[in-house]
Order: sequence, then C-alpha cells, then structure tokens
Amino acid sequence: MGAGGKPVGNRKILIIEDEENISDILSHYLNNEGFQTRVAHCGNQGLQFVQEFAPDLILLDLMMPDMDGFEVCKRISANYIIPIIMITAKSDDIDKILGMELGADDYITKPFNIREVIVRIKTIFRRIDLISEAKADHREHKAMKIGDEIEIFKERREIYKNGTKIEFTNKEYELLVYLAERRGRVATREELLDQVWGYEYIGDGRTVDIHVRRIRKKLDEDKHSSVIETIFGVGYKLG
Repeated sequence: MGAGGKPVGNRKILIIEDEENISDILSHYLNNEGFQTRVAHCGNQGLQFVQEFAPDLILLDLMMPDMDGFEVCKRISANYIIPIIMITAKSDDIDKILGMELGADDYITKPFNIREVIVRIKTIFRRIDLISEAKADHREHKAMKIGDEIEIFKERREIYKNGTKIEFTNKEYELLVYLAERRGRVATREELLDQVWGYEYIGDGRTVDIHVRRIRKKLDEDKHSSVIETIFGVGYKLG
C-alpha cells in the first residue's frame, strides 16, 4: 500500500473492451496483481459501470461497437476525476493527442505487453499515493493563490477562479500545481514530463502543450493573457 493510498486489493479497475480475449487477459493478470476488476464490453455498459463499480482507474479501448472510446472518455472526464489509460490499435499521433485532449492520462498501442500495462497502472497509482501522502502531511489549509482570481486548495485538490470551482483532470491539476509551486522559474517540457507524468512515460513535449492549452481554456484565458507564460523553445513558467 502506498502511503495515504488504498491497499492494492481495494484498487478497482474498470476494463472497457469489446474483444473478449483481450479483456480476459487484462482481467486475469490484473486480478493476479491483487486488483479488483470489472469488464464492460461496450461504451454504454462502461458508462453504467463507472457509476456502479466506482473504479479507481479505467482501461478504455478506442474502437467499440456502440460508441468510440473518444466519446466514452469525453463523457467520463466531464463528470468524474478518474485516471484513464486508452488502449488503441491505432498508432497515429493524432488519435493519441485527441485522446489526451479529451481527458485520457495515458495510452497504450495494441498489441501490447501485459507487463507494460501493469507498470503504467502502478505508476499512476504510485503518483496518486504520493499526492495523498503530501495531503496527509499538509497542515496548512490556506489557499495557494495565483493572482487575484485563482485559488488552489491542495488538501482538497480543488481549484477555484473568482470563487467558482473549476474541474481539472489529475494531470491538469498536477501540472498547474507544479508550476505554481515554482512560480517565476522556467520549467522545460522535459522536466514537466518527468515530474508530472513520471520517468516511465514515453510521450513527448506535445503532451505538455496540450495540457497547458486545456488549463488555459478552463480558466478562460488565452496564451497572451494567461498566468502560464510560454517561454518559446523552452517550456513554461508561472509569473
């Protein structure tokens, strides 16, 4: 068990995958690792199980018979803060980028190595545990302020603008907090990938750019008036 986190046996993973042989393999190996799993064979059933099963993480196939994974990802991200790993038979960058723009935290391309899937899952849970540990050790409940409008309440993992709560995905939240805690210092894209996504993550700098754009959009800002300043050719900083 990670500090401040759930025991492995209490971690619940929802597998949304219409190919039964793949879902069986995923479920079998994840159960052997001590996770609880449930399988949905279409998008609508997956959305239903999100409510009933309350998963801690979702493995989401891109291609399904009733609705594609992009739509499922969009609906889940609009209503829940649950890490999503998208599994796709397509290796096109545009599909991976679109998935992340809709709220996916990571992606794996078929055919995949089951050990890689397990490592990706454990990496996400380890990061969540570290955040929980920091929250448990955090005794100061004052908001971290960015300018006059934006407040970050780390103990609740909540962000407000002018008193209105703004919903962020896990990675959007972690990225903004990382920059806020190092205000005035430029963080390169490579540093942000390492510190926010983890050393095992195989994405590139576009992942950071996509998440910065999403943060700006949610805060109703553009790149010319955003609290996140673009340092061209390098990375980003919070002024």
